[in-house]
Amino acid sequence: MESVGQRVQYSVFKAWLTETELQKVLKRVKKVLNEKEDSLRIYRLCEACRPKVQTLGVGLVVEPPGLMIV
Repeated sequence: MESVGQRVQYSVFKAWLTETELQKVLKRVKKVLNEKEDSLRIYRLCEACRPKVQTLGVGLVVEPPGLMIV
């Protein structure tokens, strides 16, 4: 997950991904995920929800990319 996102806690990562990028990540994850022991959770934030995210304490806030080419 470190190759696609920023670690915000030990096993929590935040990433700005297009749908295509997400599908590529999921394909890679499925190759190494042990479904009997591991879990991967994806929480999508809608555009209206993003400004409502609150951060307390230390940590960098990752802004969305300034330029997106689709």
